Amino acid sequence: MRRRDHNIFANATSLLICGLLAGVVVAAAAFPAVAMSGLAAKAGGETFAQLPSTLKQATAPQVTRIFASDGKTQIAVMYDEFRSDVPLSKISKNMQNAIIAAEDHQFYKHNGVDVKGVARAIVSNNSGKSQQGASTLTMQYVRMSLAYSATNPQEVVDATKDTPKRKITEMKYALQIEKELTKQQILERYLNTAPFGGGAYGISAAAQVYFSKAPKDLSIAESALLARMVKAPTAFDPTTETGYPQAKDGRAWVLANMRDLGFITPQQFTEANATKIPRQIKRVGNGCVSVAKNAWGFFCDYFYRWWTSQQAFGVNSYDRERQLRSGGYRIVTSLDIKAQNAAKKRINQEIKDGNKNAVLLAGIEPGTGRVRMLAANRKYKIDSATKPQNKISSDPKKAKKGIRGTYPNTTNPLLSGGGDITGYQAGSVFKIFTVIAALEKGLPLSYTIKAENRAKTNYPVERGSPAACPGTSKYCPGNSGDGGAGVYNMWTGFGKSINTFFVPLQERVGAENVVDVAKRFGVQFRAQSDADFANNRDAAHLWGAFTLGVSSSTPLEMANAYATLAGDGMYCEPTPVQEIKTQKGEKIDVGKPHCTRATSVDVARSALDAARCPVGDQSAFGKCSGATARQAHATIKHPVFGKSGTTDKDKTAALIVGTTSVVVAGYMVNPDWAQHTDHMRHEVVNPAVWNTVADYMDGKPKDQFKKPGNRKLTFGEQRSIPNVECASIGDARSRISGAGFEASVQSIQVDSKCPAGTAAGTNPSDRTIKGGVVVIEVSNGKGAVKPPGPGGPVITIPGFPPRPRR
Repeated sequence: MRRRDHNIFANATSLLICGLLAGVVVAAAAFPAVAMSGLAAKAGGETFAQLPSTLKQATAPQVTRIFASDGKTQIAVMYDEFRSDVPLSKISKNMQNAIIAAEDHQFYKHNGVDVKGVARAIVSNNSGKSQQGASTLTMQYVRMSLAYSATNPQEVVDATKDTPKRKITEMKYALQIEKELTKQQILERYLNTAPFGGGAYGISAAAQVYFSKAPKDLSIAESALLARMVKAPTAFDPTTETGYPQAKDGRAWVLANMRDLGFITPQQFTEANATKIPRQIKRVGNGCVSVAKNAWGFFCDYFYRWWTSQQAFGVNSYDRERQLRSGGYRIVTSLDIKAQNAAKKRINQEIKDGNKNAVLLAGIEPGTGRVRMLAANRKYKIDSATKPQNKISSDPKKAKKGIRGTYPNTTNPLLSGGGDITGYQAGSVFKIFTVIAALEKGLPLSYTIKAENRAKTNYPVERGSPAACPGTSKYCPGNSGDGGAGVYNMWTGFGKSINTFFVPLQERVGAENVVDVAKRFGVQFRAQSDADFANNRDAAHLWGAFTLGVSSSTPLEMANAYATLAGDGMYCEPTPVQEIKTQKGEKIDVGKPHCTRATSVDVARSALDAARCPVGDQSAFGKCSGATARQAHATIKHPVFGKSGTTDKDKTAALIVGTTSVVVAGYMVNPDWAQHTDHMRHEVVNPAVWNTVADYMDGKPKDQFKKPGNRKLTFGEQRSIPNVECASIGDARSRISGAGFEASVQSIQVDSKCPAGTAAGTNPSDRTIKGGVVVIEVSNGKGAVKPPGPGGPVITIPGFPPRPRR
């Protein structure tokens, strides 16, 4: 509450100083040309003369407004003081008159200091009568300006403390301001700066808080109420039992003054004085916990964390937050309201907010990094300490201590990470980094590996662990369901998510190189245990399980990683903003897309081509075989790419699906307990993801992905395969190996005209990539089977064109 200046001249010392000051002021009024020099000095006003001639006028804190991508839908407001400056033309004339009637009857007549008012105050205050102030509106504005321009707490005290020195300061600056500004400018600045209580600063905020209207629409009665509140907002607060009577009497007093000054007629006085005074006000929510719609809270929180990380807004997070809450910015974010609401709806169709397990969806735009949605089956809310809604944590250790979980209410950055949220293991979605690393090393998509049910690698693990080969300390991963043996290339291995293809592939290109790709594509490695590997190439070289997604990540990180492929290999830093304007309407060049090349165009397009297989689409070269989330393409009905992922014991289920316009990553996790015993189900997270993408793409053109231009990167160096028909197996091996291929013998014999135990032929039969796997088919000696139709029965190796069996 702003203190009144009614006790400044309460003792003999004050009387003496003010006697001197009165001489200065009278002189200033009568002889403005010399008042600041000789008269001030003759009056003994050394302090007066030593003051700077110009008042440092700092802009009072302004509210920052945050909008969705449409530039119209307000998401939230952030402020230290709820204030938005408006021009005098947009302030009701009633309000202008009311503040003059309440605070300064002579406003339009004095030159900043009311000489008669000063003299009257001196006489009244020292005669034992009621205390009177002598501050004009201009002087009051000076006081507020000094407080807002203060650079330390002591300057704030000096600007507001009741002392003769402060009064002298105000008077000098008031006289100067009256020379520099018009009365209308002074009145405008005063009304925009003054506090009105109820968390409202400035007339625009007061009109909204007390009457839910614009300041231009304030009535006589409303204006009079607000004008009286400036004197002491708490004492005249109409919402309190003690404040209501004073507010009523105060309004009547102002109305009477308005009548006596000729601002209103007696009839208007009577009508306004009979108007009911509101007993309730509508305080404006502040920050992300007060978003216009709760489902927007996680995005708002991401924006807030992004802002406080930007050096352009201050040297530290405290200064950046102050800038946000007082700078009066107009910020248009990247949030797509339609997409956000659809994502929340699709999540809740599969799982409710009160479930301990969370489905987290993040959507990002390729080529810009603009975050379009962040949704979860959670309420963005601080759980009540006195009446908590959250259940006891699912983590047994936390539960024993009575610690509550994060459901249904939380403000933790579950989707974007930060604080103690380091992310979640996401499983096979990380295999894309191995594809990219392999392509960068010159291995084409058609590169083949004969995968076993369990791969034998040279990666070290703890002896005797479930991941070790029996009796060794070597990593031997298997596939889901313990099957999956066969020959695969990157299209088919990715489509069917074959672990025993990808771990050997990673071993051949170097795990450290795969980790490097993940870094370039935006994985943050927030968990210290992950960072220890990622930031040490020697350690990363031994990270055998990395390609299987054992490192923590967030949905936002992985959505952006896959979006980098759709952006032709350009990694764009995630950004929550489209445009930032200052209070003056100037655009700030912060938050615009900032993109760097993460990989070449051809590598990106080739990797994306392989990533079309897992989600039921077809590669540009027709090489897909198998899909782990086939319904994605059938539901979205647009060209799509992506990947599903599952961690050990189904502790996480993930799906990423992208188009040329958006990439959405969905995780199903337990945010409170990573080692939970539940089985996360793709039947829950997958529909939430592909239905969200389908909603986003509804009505948009079916833009096709661009083909890789470098066929060598897709098909590699093709070589002819020797004809080994009817040769001994040993000879067949030798000839195939000598031609630069990896020979493998098929365990199941086939019908052939060749003698039993000899080579019946190869698969593929004609050409394949240099260094690729060539499978030797073994004859059973029973002769060729009569073809049931043209071409005979067909066998295929995934990724190779079918051919008739010999």
